[in-house]
Amino acid sequence: MTGLRSFAFNLALYGTTAVMCFLMIWALFLPREKMLWVVHLWLRQIGWMERNIAGISYRVEGREYVPEGACIIAAKHQSAWETFKLHLIFGDPSIVLKKELLSIPIWGWYLQRSGMIPIDRKGRARALATMMEAAHRAAIAGRKIVIFPQGTRVEVGKDMPYKSGIVGLYQELNLPIIPMALNSGAFWPKNSFLKKPGTITVEFLRPIPPGLPREQMMTRLRSELETATNRLCG
Repeated sequence: MTGLRSFAFNLALYGTTAVMCFLMIWALFLPREKMLWVVHLWLRQIGWMERNIAGISYRVEGREYVPEGACIIAAKHQSAWETFKLHLIFGDPSIVLKKELLSIPIWGWYLQRSGMIPIDRKGRARALATMMEAAHRAAIAGRKIVIFPQGTRVEVGKDMPYKSGIVGLYQELNLPIIPMALNSGAFWPKNSFLKKPGTITVEFLRPIPPGLPREQMMTRLRSELETATNRLCG
């Protein structure tokens, strides 16, 4: 039954996404705030399909730790699932993502118009400067800046080092970091056709205040985020 539901969900997900990308392409010429309405419409459709076809729902805990206005969200990345939820949770986040995604036909255009923060992993100093410029614009606009500290999706139970990008943002922007733990990989595994029914939990942890020494911040972030994630994943 799980296989059948997964097949139906994957078909609906990719089919709906393709149709929306082409039919709503006119939205790219709207002001960015109005274009985001189309993005939210698409994401709500995906949420409906998750609940009613794949049997996946979600809950959010610790919202009281997320301040109004700009902050840095350091999110675990286990699955494609959370990439479909960031706009629904935060409204208008600015997400740090690899520059190559902007080159995807049509899809990349939506990412560019959404005001994401691209980073060229091969660009070194210039790439870091470009990322910081975009991050400053997002912070001034009061947007949540979302970064995956490990830089890629990490399977449940696997360990990957934390990259230096989170350190650069923390030191440059002087904003609090809100760790975001989750267990999406237990229901929507990385690169897996099967989607397991159940309730995904997103948990925000206590803020890490700005101004801490680099090593102290990284030790606290990794310890608290990994501990909470392991607890959620059982």
